[in-house]
Amino acid sequence: MAITVVGSVAYDTIETPAGRRERCLGGAATYFSLSASFFCDVRVIAVVGEDFGPDQESVFKARNIDTRGLERAPGKSFFWEGSYLENLNEAKTHNTELNVFASFEPKIPAAYSDSDFLFLANIDPVLQKRVRDAMPGVKLVAGDTMNFWIKDHRAALEKVLQGLDILLINDGEARMIAGNNNLVQAARAVMGLGPRFLVVKHGEYGATLFHGSKSNSGEHTFRAPALPLEQVVDPTGAGDSFAGGFFGYLASQKEITPGAFRRAMFYGSVMGSFACERFGTERLQQLTRADIDARFQQFRDLTHLD
Repeated sequence: MAITVVGSVAYDTIETPAGRRERCLGGAATYFSLSASFFCDVRVIAVVGEDFGPDQESVFKARNIDTRGLERAPGKSFFWEGSYLENLNEAKTHNTELNVFASFEPKIPAAYSDSDFLFLANIDPVLQKRVRDAMPGVKLVAGDTMNFWIKDHRAALEKVLQGLDILLINDGEARMIAGNNNLVQAARAVMGLGPRFLVVKHGEYGATLFHGSKSNSGEHTFRAPALPLEQVVDPTGAGDSFAGGFFGYLASQKEITPGAFRRAMFYGSVMGSFACERFGTERLQQLTRADIDARFQQFRDLTHLD
């Protein structure tokens, strides 16, 4: 099984209480791809500039990520600079340079047409829908968004939500979409816009899976914790790494059952916790599957009474 992901590949300059890193490899599609690659084949669609060289591409190649959909364009790659000095749960943006990403038009290689799974990372919902419409044969579609698209591009976003099976957002975004501060009611309203499953991320407090509807008395929720970490070095890619672990695990299963969704929530939390331990993608690059399975067991031990 293979996942195609469309999103950003970027450079980040990040400052946290643990230090500072200049122009480390980042972007939603980067974190998602690296995380999901431990579970299934991954194909990436993104755009980079002339400053993206062999060292950066080797990060993808080391995980056997298919980069035929990685477009090279004249100019510089997307760049973001931010800090977490005041609050590790919320980034303070100091500089954003879209560069080649400003004119990004996703191009889907013919070799990606047989993908079974599609992940629409956090980009313009118009582009998300364009990719979704161009890949009607996928079995399961998941996506992400952010407050900017929710606030200023609502109509376009709602068209995307109609075509999603799974939406992964944080609790503030869920409340913003729904216009309701009660998370349970907000989740119900969001799913009413299209997604059958909603994963709400709570940062250091874990994540909640919502599924079903009130009308048929079939609402279900499942909460996965976050692992208490002695030190959080850089939380920048935690949410996208969570998404990669979650969706990558689902894609690796022969049958997607309720139990698979619950285990996927744990694997999402596992991958998100690893991403926080180093700057940028450093920790994900060092990981082994044995590391992942050992931490998954830690999550099981954390949540089981017997």
